[in-house]
Amino acid sequence: MADRIVNGRRRSDDLILDTALRDFYDAADEMHLNEGLISMLSYPERRVDVSVPVELEDGKIKVFKGYRVQHSTALGPSKGGIRYGKEVTGAECEGLAMLMTWKCSLAGIPYGGGKGGIACDPTALTLREKERMSRTYGARIAPIIGRWSDIPAPDMYTGGQEMVWIMDTICKMLGHFEPAMLTGKPIDYWGARGRTEATGRGLATCGLELMRIKGLDPSKMKVSVQGFGNVGSYTALLLKQAGATIVAISDTTGTYYNPKGINVEKAFEYMNREPGVRGKRLEGFEKEGCEKLGISDALFVDCDFLFPCALQGVINEETANKVKANYILEGANSPTTQEGEVILNDRGAIVVPDFLANAGGVVGSYFEWAQNLQGLSWTEEEYNERLTKLMTENFNKVWNYAQDKKVTMRRSAYIAAIKRVSDIVALRGVYL
Repeated sequence: MADRIVNGRRRSDDLILDTALRDFYDAADEMHLNEGLISMLSYPERRVDVSVPVELEDGKIKVFKGYRVQHSTALGPSKGGIRYGKEVTGAECEGLAMLMTWKCSLAGIPYGGGKGGIACDPTALTLREKERMSRTYGARIAPIIGRWSDIPAPDMYTGGQEMVWIMDTICKMLGHFEPAMLTGKPIDYWGARGRTEATGRGLATCGLELMRIKGLDPSKMKVSVQGFGNVGSYTALLLKQAGATIVAISDTTGTYYNPKGINVEKAFEYMNREPGVRGKRLEGFEKEGCEKLGISDALFVDCDFLFPCALQGVINEETANKVKANYILEGANSPTTQEGEVILNDRGAIVVPDFLANAGGVVGSYFEWAQNLQGLSWTEEEYNERLTKLMTENFNKVWNYAQDKKVTMRRSAYIAAIKRVSDIVALRGVYL
């Protein structure tokens, strides 16, 4: 992916990075931010590209490309996930690391933004191959990882197992145990109770708070959730428990629709019908009283609230006019393009941006890190109570500013997040 300089500012051919840059520049201009600070914050502090050689089961060696990006450490150690996927690039990691900077800043937690990943097809790897790949990647990025420097977490196609492999490898290299260097670990291995559903809980909290502010009764709201992975599934479950009617859920096998409401608990059971096997997903779930539609149709069904929790760029200038929901809360990273959001805004829809709506994951990671540093373990109730309180406060802060200044929630969130970072960068100075 190539960078370009347009009117003196950086652009990228990568969708996520270019969207992040454009949103940053627009907000920075409205803030009248110093041009020097704009230039500094448009580039990451550090990007490490590594080769990841892996011995496959047939004895052959295959080399994968790996990345780790630290966009900013102005507020504290960088924080961000590690993802595996065929489309992972360094530019994508740069864009996501920038978004993590704003997400952590907006949440008021002492982190900067980071992101990393490996360009691979994780579904084509055996468990042993994935372990070798994860451990080698961990060894290659070990010089910049640590509890006070950069703290990775799970992301797309990674989870607690991958975090354990990476942490174990780096701890062996260091010669001592350091559980706070990664988050998203299994509960029995220095993980945190409540972390699994943290992103979905934060997203559902934002949805319910928006309903409260708008005077909407959850029991009368129809909700569609695109993506039934970790984020989407817990969002759907928690909203259903709050009284909302979940009319559609989806995954890579299609959209499953029932205007009278889907049994989300049954969908959870269906997903776990073959423990350890993720390939089938929701395939065949239409037999549970649903109509099976196309993969993208979860975005377009008749509903009040839409939660896109799957892919980037799915609501764009070609699809936005087909979205019927009046309230869109972004569970995925960058699911709405600038062009798509203009269309939604023009018809009066409200879009709650990703780095506010899906911040429950990084807030939950912060809680896990804090517990690891202290050697303490909170109860799940304490964890959830703190998470819900913080997400509610953040939502209202952004909402109130947006109403006061007559700007979108995305612009409001960007301004609040950028101001916190830019103030500290200016205070510390260019050298730092």
